[in-house]
Amino acid sequence: MPDALPPVLLEALGQLDQNALVLAPGEVIVFASENIDHIGILRDGLIQSQELLAIIRVVRRTNIKQTGTIDIPRGPIGEGRLELTVNVIPLIREQLVLVLLSDESQAQRIQDVRRDFVANVSHELKTPIGALLLLSEAVLGAKDDPAAVEKFATRMQIESKRLTDLVQEIINLSRLQDSDPLSVPSELNVQDLVNEAIDQSQVGADSRKIEILTGEIANGVVLGDRDQIIMAIQNLVENAVNYSPEGTKVTVSSGIEDGIVTISITDQGIGIPENEKDRIFERFYRVDPARSRQSGGTGLGLSIVKHVATKHGGEVSVWSVENIGSTFSLKLPLFSKSEEII
Repeated sequence: MPDALPPVLLEALGQLDQNALVLAPGEVIVFASENIDHIGILRDGLIQSQELLAIIRVVRRTNIKQTGTIDIPRGPIGEGRLELTVNVIPLIREQLVLVLLSDESQAQRIQDVRRDFVANVSHELKTPIGALLLLSEAVLGAKDDPAAVEKFATRMQIESKRLTDLVQEIINLSRLQDSDPLSVPSELNVQDLVNEAIDQSQVGADSRKIEILTGEIANGVVLGDRDQIIMAIQNLVENAVNYSPEGTKVTVSSGIEDGIVTISITDQGIGIPENEKDRIFERFYRVDPARSRQSGGTGLGLSIVKHVATKHGGEVSVWSVENIGSTFSLKLPLFSKSEEII
């Protein structure tokens, strides 16, 4: 093990916006930046990416700086991937190697957000805006009929709320696509996240006379954005409430297995047909359009849940039987710190 790094080098590394590693021969880690655990490149103090190890070997052999990109999973499950730009620099002192890691995919995310936002707005806002236009014309035509005016004005209020909810959901989805919750994440207590999501869903459940029960909550810590994860859990709870008959129950529970936290929301609702399970996480897809209109659903809730899960290195899945009910499971990696390096 080499001697401690010079204070000036440690200070310089601490000021970098990038994640940094300093490696001694044998790829022994002698320095790791504070947030290196958050990107999943290390496990038990060892580099997990074979691509990165190959670049480091080239630098050791040639003593020449190498630049490249590596693709790593955001977590042990799910489809989320993280593309990192890598700079590996040889240091003369004691054959050390400096590795700088940065996420350069933000520009692509911004471009995707702009494209999807325009497509979503142009497609989905037509219906409520058209309805408001027709209702306003109906109000003008019935100005001498107070009962008709009241009826049409009430419908306008409903359509206005639907329009407001839709715009907010589109904004939420756009923000999710434009952010990386693992770039500067927080350590989050699962029980606190579940409790907050339930509290935010309680008013809607009470209005439909649906009881939200808390099952067994296996506590643990996950890494990410607090508001995003609470929003995902809340969306699943509200979805269960909206698609359940009055007087039924919705149960929220969590468990931990093999380093994965699973938050499950079970309802006694209408269920999902087998041939539609693969589509329910698509934007604006509604299993029961009439029920969605009645409940004010935008068709974006489950899409938002999927984005949150993917961005946090997890996944979301569903079990459902028609007229029996559904269970949605949000799975996230359990967070544990790597061993201290220095």
